[in-house]
Amino acid sequence: MTTIPTTTFLLALALAVPATAVWRLLGALLARRIDADGVALQWVRAVAVALVAALVANIIVHPAGFLAATTLAERLTAMMAGTVIWAVSRRVELAVLLAAVVFFGLQTLW
Repeated sequence: MTTIPTTTFLLALALAVPATAVWRLLGALLARRIDADGVALQWVRAVAVALVAALVANIIVHPAGFLAATTLAERLTAMMAGTVIWAVSRRVELAVLLAAVVFFGLQTLW
């Protein structure tokens, strides 16, 4: 195992922090002007939900890795549980979390 010399690490840190801090500051300043209920953020939310839906559909139809050893019924059950929670709460992260819990629960039961 190789280690990174301390000077290299400090140099990388000294260059990376200001480079990212500038963009964070600009983002914070510009975020004040964005209407949280505006059309632009509604579009962003819709795109985020569509991307998650596309990813889930791809995982269900073309499973890879250990998912390939699971049944379609298990994958569909987890997806349906996540879809119901999303429809009720409109919170993507909660729906994904519940779908994962249901999926791993089914794996534990079988």
